[in-house]
Amino acid sequence: MCLALALFVVATAAWAPSLLAQTTTQEESGRKLIATVKPEYPAALQHAQIGGLVRLSATVLPNGTVSKVQIRGGNPVLAESAVTAVMKWRYAPGPAVTNEEVTVKFTPR
Repeated sequence: MCLALALFVVATAAWAPSLLAQTTTQEESGRKLIATVKPEYPAALQHAQIGGLVRLSATVLPNGTVSKVQIRGGNPVLAESAVTAVMKWRYAPGPAVTNEEVTVKFTPR
């Protein structure tokens, strides 16, 4: 029990600064999303009713293309599909490289 609590505190402390930095960067950038690609939802996972959220950080170049995507949390089984889709997204051009916080939702039907 104490070990679990200690791990939670360490994980939360490590995550909080990066989460704050991403939010600040996104608010400052004001980058508008102009084109998205829907992530591929593996049929086996959808059939098994496995869904959830994947939180990502996308590095966007001045021309609006996504150059890198980092997984920040969520369902690890769905993360690869989310990353592949977000790499194809396009944002409005901007004056500099920005980091955009992205959440991809997978909902089984």
